Amino acid sequence: QVQLVESGGGSVTTGESLKLSCKFSGGRYYMGWFRQAPGKEREYVAGISRSGNSIYYGDFARGRFAISRDDAKNTLYLQMNSLKPEDTAVYFCVADPLTSEHLMVHFDYWGQGTQVTVSS
Repeated sequence: QVQLVESGGGSVTTGESLKLSCKFSGGRYYMGWFRQAPGKEREYVAGISRSGNSIYYGDFARGRFAISRDDAKNTLYLQMNSLKPEDTAVYFCVADPLTSEHLMVHFDYWGQGTQVTVSS
């Protein structure tokens, strides 16, 4: 069982930045971030392969968000810049043991989420 614990969410104003962290239990995983805004479907944000060689972003995230991982610290990150009110959502850390360099959108393990609120 993989344990994922997100942190770093909060309330900011338009144009500010936040960095989310996800501490995961030992092991190597393909990891990513999803988000869900009130009344909307869950949305893919970004993913990074186990090797770290392959990174993918949702269209809205490309150019503003950056996913990274530090396996020595068992931590996944999401740096979010130039935040907009439409980025307001609960952000979920996800993980899967699958070894792949391709885009993955289905993950076995999900964290509890961390709230990000962006006001105008």
